[in-house]
Amino acid sequence: MAISKVTHFLLTIFIFCHVLLSTVKSSTLVQEIKQQSQEDKEPFVGVNIGTDVSKLLSPNDLVSFLQVEKITHIRLYDANTDILKALAKTKIRVIIGIPNNQILAIGSSNATAASWIGRNVVAYYPETLITAVAVGDEVLTTVPSSAPLLLPAIESLYSALVAANLHTQIKISTPHAASIVLDTFPPSQAFFNQSLSSVMVPLLQFLSKTGSPLMMNLYPYYVFMENKGVVPLDSSLFKPLTPSKEMVDPNTLLHYTNVLDAMIDAAYVSMKNLNVTDVAVLVTETGWPSKGDSKEPYATIDNADTYNSNLIRHVFDHSGTPLHPELTSSVYIYELFNEDLRSPPVSEANWGVFYGNSTPVYLLHVSGSGTFLANDTTNQTYCVAVDGVDSKTLQAALDWACGPGRANCSEIQPGEDCYQPNNVKNHASYAFDSYYQKEGKAPGSCDFKGVAVITTTDPSRGNCIFPGSQDVSNRTKAVVNSTEVSGAAKKLGLVGISGNTVAFCILLLIPFVIPW
Repeated sequence: MAISKVTHFLLTIFIFCHVLLSTVKSSTLVQEIKQQSQEDKEPFVGVNIGTDVSKLLSPNDLVSFLQVEKITHIRLYDANTDILKALAKTKIRVIIGIPNNQILAIGSSNATAASWIGRNVVAYYPETLITAVAVGDEVLTTVPSSAPLLLPAIESLYSALVAANLHTQIKISTPHAASIVLDTFPPSQAFFNQSLSSVMVPLLQFLSKTGSPLMMNLYPYYVFMENKGVVPLDSSLFKPLTPSKEMVDPNTLLHYTNVLDAMIDAAYVSMKNLNVTDVAVLVTETGWPSKGDSKEPYATIDNADTYNSNLIRHVFDHSGTPLHPELTSSVYIYELFNEDLRSPPVSEANWGVFYGNSTPVYLLHVSGSGTFLANDTTNQTYCVAVDGVDSKTLQAALDWACGPGRANCSEIQPGEDCYQPNNVKNHASYAFDSYYQKEGKAPGSCDFKGVAVITTTDPSRGNCIFPGSQDVSNRTKAVVNSTEVSGAAKKLGLVGISGNTVAFCILLLIPFVIPW
């Protein structure tokens, strides 16, 4: 009889704890959903990922890189299966794309549209956080022959999302070139190209009905290049302007301090002219090239760095536009990597913030603007030898670093951890980083007559820890340990549950599992 009472009591404790843990877990989940929903409403900066890259990172390495750089929103130009799989169970949100050459088939067949949604959306969501489907890219201006089937394709895809009960979570739209808007300045006089009205009017009605954004590819770079002498470079780059240099809309008397805001407001005015006032503008592409040919003298690293750094700050400042200060458009930077396989002009291959191997083309100056692109906000940078430099030149720089430069070169001596591989490039990279860190990463301390470059990619390997990593090794171990604990918690289904709650239940059971 006593055993029966004990069993009954244990069973009661078990049920009580199970209910308690389930309630706490459910409550935590609700809180996470609410928090995530709030985050989704905040303006963000994402990146476009093109794949015309000769040495593109593997999908898993790409996702790890995105997480390190605190990139939370990306846009793909297709629905790459391997990348979508690698994104599963991360918090990275992705817009997937339908290439222009598939619009004809999807716009002509509901079954084809349903099949596409099944293969590329339903198969991955919600493990992979797909936020939108971009149908084609600049279809109305690059492949006008597909224009009649653009809206049928969008509507068929939407119907497939409705059938899968995903139409409230995932939006459908199509990115447009800026050229569909005419007379963009002053913005108050802008309007959509009237030859496109047969598509734009019903498309905007669809976007309004479904709560989807008007996707626009907006490039102040091209506006500046086509209007040199009229549009100031500083205005194109978000640089501070004196009041006399600000662009003033004579009809509204609104002052514009940068070109992008004027382009966004021109889109809003164009929609209003068609009686649409409840569709938000999403900037699906914007950026600045870091290199160009002789006809593109303003495609420089400095200008690209300035544009994208100021763009990020502008979005995170939540300042909106002069016409709509209450609305800050989210933007996707074009692009994450230099696509070195792209055809001329030279600038086409040089829009990336990073090279294909993940080293930065330049370091964005975004400190204080959230955690986006951690290459700057974490200040974890290293100095390494540039690829392709001849050994004689590198050896001279190495000798200076270890001699007059007083870098600590003990780790690249025979038998030490960083001696292998025994070549001048490896040894020079270590010596350069030692000098760079010793000098406090001061401007000019990573140059060595042009044979060194700053990188955010840790060059350490195995037991060879570069100087720039030695001061964070303990923090790294802490993060790894935290990750291991987190993984164990997930397996037990205890993520987000208070340690006190679990401890309370364990204490209740201790008297019955420990022999006294």
